Amino acid sequence: MVGESHYLPESDLQDKGLSRNSIGLLGSVVVAISTVAPVYTLTGALGPTVNQVGTHMPAIFLVGFVPMLLVAFAYRELSKAVPDAGTSFTWTVKAFGPRVGWMCGWGLVMATIIVLSNLAGIGTSFFYLALGEAFDSDRIRDLDDNKLVHVPTCLAFIATATAISYRGMTVTKRVQYVLVALQLAVLALFVVMAIGKAGAGDVPTSIPFSFDWFNPFSIGSFAALTAGLSLSIFMYWGWDTALSINEETAGGPKVPGRAAIISVLCIVVAYLTTGVATLMYAGTGTTGLGLNNDEDDNIFAKLADPVMGSGLGVLMFVAVLASSVASLQTTFIPVARTLLSMSTYQAVPKVFSRVHPRYKTPGFATITAGVATGAFYTVMTILSENVLTDTIYALGLMICFYYSLTAFSCVWYFRKDLSRSVREAMVKGVMPALGGLMLGAIFVKTLVDVADPNYGDGNRVLGVGSVFIIGVGLLVLGVVLMEIRRIESPAFFRGEVLKRDTPVLVPDED
Repeated sequence: MVGESHYLPESDLQDKGLSRNSIGLLGSVVVAISTVAPVYTLTGALGPTVNQVGTHMPAIFLVGFVPMLLVAFAYRELSKAVPDAGTSFTWTVKAFGPRVGWMCGWGLVMATIIVLSNLAGIGTSFFYLALGEAFDSDRIRDLDDNKLVHVPTCLAFIATATAISYRGMTVTKRVQYVLVALQLAVLALFVVMAIGKAGAGDVPTSIPFSFDWFNPFSIGSFAALTAGLSLSIFMYWGWDTALSINEETAGGPKVPGRAAIISVLCIVVAYLTTGVATLMYAGTGTTGLGLNNDEDDNIFAKLADPVMGSGLGVLMFVAVLASSVASLQTTFIPVARTLLSMSTYQAVPKVFSRVHPRYKTPGFATITAGVATGAFYTVMTILSENVLTDTIYALGLMICFYYSLTAFSCVWYFRKDLSRSVREAMVKGVMPALGGLMLGAIFVKTLVDVADPNYGDGNRVLGVGSVFIIGVGLLVLGVVLMEIRRIESPAFFRGEVLKRDTPVLVPDED
């Protein structure tokens, strides 16, 4: 009797020595949500998003969710057929060849380095804010503005997260259960209290709820829409961590894809409820509690006490700290495993393929990512007065780049399967293609926008906008490094190590 079909394992995929069956569906969902870091992400992105689209922030969250969900289906199908820790790198090599795959892997690595630096910066800020709140000390709060204190503290956070990630998936999973539960519980309390106080009419800045907030067609301009979407893409980034641990996941090849989709659905609910609550409570004014107040980079730092009271407000500071620290740790997972995979297939130097014999983690790659993160954040802090905002804008560009390439690789890799059934055509063709086109359009539009030196917060280096330097500069650097590596490792770039091919589907027999 013939049952479901499965894909034959591809002979050129290599085992990398990672710990097998060390995490299940729940753990994968928790790790993915932790990487997205909803509380940290919201506090850094709510203000810039409202600045772009006003009260239509929930519409942006919904529109940004659509390509994420579509691309998540592409990841799910590719992971089932090619369960490799290299994810986007490996899959785009299989579909489009070594050069496209190398640049896709580079995009993922650089996006992760940017996120790690941003996480460390937010974590450091809320560390001192939480201490200042707990001890009611402005002197402690002001330490965050002192770069001689802020940067070393940030580097200490990065070093700690690197050490935890270095020790393996089991330690990571145990820490994450506590940190994710804490941040989601505090976020839910904040939402309930904000809506309750806004509805009671006791808040001068509050505005009444409107269903028009969810209508993207009411946004004033296309430029505002794309800028808001670029921020929204950043806010959803991280769910693909569930796929990066596919070689370490228990329960079969379908588990990582399920975890990714569940994570995306949980995140959109959290974002919509929080977006509505903050709009209702704070409004979109440019002064005081208003979300358009450019003086406030961290929304929860401003709203915690007014919404929750001085007694409970400290919980929000702790939640943001927990969110950023938790994500700082799990975000090392995709970058380290991508570098491990690239090294295994000779796309980067062999030293990155070292796996710790006891912890079964890509030790050298993890440490390298930590060092790169610390260096990137230190340099950006010196060059930019608004490093967090600038990196968020640049990150949206990088994410769209490698997510769209991965979505298109799904369509091309499974092209021979698309005529088998309507389902195959939809989940492997139409849906990934739409997701890739949407993200590709945002990438192109953002690429044009960042050419303006005033884009983002208007920071410039030698007359060039800092967002352009971060986003475009890193992609150009990737091309240069790829050409150097092509000379050092011609076998990979000739397609002799990891080959372009199409999947072989065979029926299961009972």
